[in-house]
Amino acid sequence: MNIIPSIIVPIIEKGKSINKNLFDCLKNKKVVIFGVPGAFTPTCSEKHLPGFLKLSEAIKAKGVDEIYCLSVNDAFVMSSWLLSYTDGDKINGIADGNGEVSTLLNVSSDKSANFMGIRCMRFAMIIDNNCINNIFIEESGKLEVSSAENILKEL
Repeated sequence: MNIIPSIIVPIIEKGKSINKNLFDCLKNKKVVIFGVPGAFTPTCSEKHLPGFLKLSEAIKAKGVDEIYCLSVNDAFVMSSWLLSYTDGDKINGIADGNGEVSTLLNVSSDKSANFMGIRCMRFAMIIDNNCINNIFIEESGKLEVSSAENILKEL
């Protein structure tokens, strides 16, 4: 069983960024984290994040305390991206600016061929008290197993 790492990262809550220990944030909670290759990128902005915003209440009704979106972007970009949606405050952001969380979770991906550097893969995970119970990693270019619809079915 994989455990969420103890690492300080910017957490975005309602547009505000606060450096927090990720392990401490998720302690004694059931959470969903979904990862995207980049804020403001097409699939992430048009489908992945909007899907979780649309189904956030249904996901939380299944016992999930919080939903987080992780991206290898700085806190300013993550905050602006989430706030660009009228209901963006339903989801918290993890600004993995250096890609350290993605690397520790084994979901980093080299997108240098697309001039994006190291990013995270598209994924979603269901976590209970810092234990990763399920992880769904997409094949490159796909949005299926990590979609909000699939996570809702898996809960």
